[in-house]
Amino acid sequence: MTPWASGTWWNPYAGLPVVIQVGFVIALLVTLLSFAQLLVLRVKARTAHRMLARIAASPEALGEQDFLWVFLVPALNEEVTIADSVERLRAVRATEKVVIVVDDGSDDATPDLLAAMDDPFLRVLRRDPPDARQGKAAALNNAWHYVHHTVLTSPEHRHRTYDEVLLVIVDADGRLEPGAPERVAPHFGDPRTAGVQVQVRIYNRHRWLSWAQDVEFSVFGLVFQLGRTAWGTANMGGNGQFNRLSALDAVATAEGPWRHRLTEDQDIGLRLIDAGWHGHHEVSSFVSQQGLTALRPLYRQRTRWAQGSWQAMSLFSTVRRAQVSPLARLDMTAYLLLPALQMYTALALLTAVVIALTTSIGFWSAAWPIVVFFLVTTAGPGLFALLARGTGLRGLVVALGCLLPYTVYSWLTFPAIARGLARQVTGRGSWAKTAREPLEPEGELEVEPS
Repeated sequence: MTPWASGTWWNPYAGLPVVIQVGFVIALLVTLLSFAQLLVLRVKARTAHRMLARIAASPEALGEQDFLWVFLVPALNEEVTIADSVERLRAVRATEKVVIVVDDGSDDATPDLLAAMDDPFLRVLRRDPPDARQGKAAALNNAWHYVHHTVLTSPEHRHRTYDEVLLVIVDADGRLEPGAPERVAPHFGDPRTAGVQVQVRIYNRHRWLSWAQDVEFSVFGLVFQLGRTAWGTANMGGNGQFNRLSALDAVATAEGPWRHRLTEDQDIGLRLIDAGWHGHHEVSSFVSQQGLTALRPLYRQRTRWAQGSWQAMSLFSTVRRAQVSPLARLDMTAYLLLPALQMYTALALLTAVVIALTTSIGFWSAAWPIVVFFLVTTAGPGLFALLARGTGLRGLVVALGCLLPYTVYSWLTFPAIARGLARQVTGRGSWAKTAREPLEPEGELEVEPS
């Protein structure tokens, strides 16, 4: 027996070099705290669900007719999906609405498709070089200026106050549920509510990879976002976010409220919370979008998201200033630290496996705590979300059957986090747009049970 085989059940790392012992203990603490966070958010999600039910049932609840709904669709070479997205926004039930498509310098058939649409609700903002293709934030800021200077000065909308104007971001492949305004409106009866994010679904989820993305968005919405709604700290997503104009104005600069970030949605959500506003998540409505069905474009997309999360660490000052409870502040801190914590636990796992395979220490002497806790932490969110997607014995069986393939999918995140960090450190921030896939016939989507 080597000196490294002297671990015990209460100290499995005894005999290992001190630096590895300390590293493994920290990894265990991180995974335990992550699982504790998950449990707390699941409990808070139930609280939020009851809270939202009371808001919706209140006799004083506001309705969709109490607001002007301005749908913003950033579009760059979206000939495959833009007509579908705009057509579905036409079907959204809102008494007073405007659809603004920001054509950000498209050189495909997108301009022609938009020009062929005859709709009094539709406005097309064309951006040309050198202003075009400066990122999603720049396109959204262009629309924000247009709302202030054109939409709200027109006779049919000038009676609206900035509190009564909601800017709704829908991606060019987005399919917003027609009843979304009526479901979202009650949230804005609270004057502190800045934004509401609806559930995100994947409409081409018939393949394993796109199905896993659908589950992934359910994890984020039904567990993390809904739990944070109880604190008012739910974040905004890139698709299906409803923002109050007066709240956006409160965090805007001369350019506009959105800043040039790879994850501008995360940035705006945290800055709104820092400014004293609240963020909610609505589970009874959804926006569906196109999932990626090949690993290479998915890996590139997640690397971009990961790099955006590394950029977001500069927002720690917003967490310190935010007027939230200590528990909510701790959760916000963990949210910002997520890429670093994920990378650390992944490295600890790899180290444990290498030690177990290359020495005579044995699995039970050191590797098992890291491996077990890593599996529990990565599988836990998926299990909670899968259980929330179904009910009864059948729901439980389906959740357990789907847990392993979804957990394997979740591990794809780790190399993307490492690559995102490498890109951030080396100052690489440019990205090529991911091409849309041809549209397929769509069946009716079910709203997620909560």
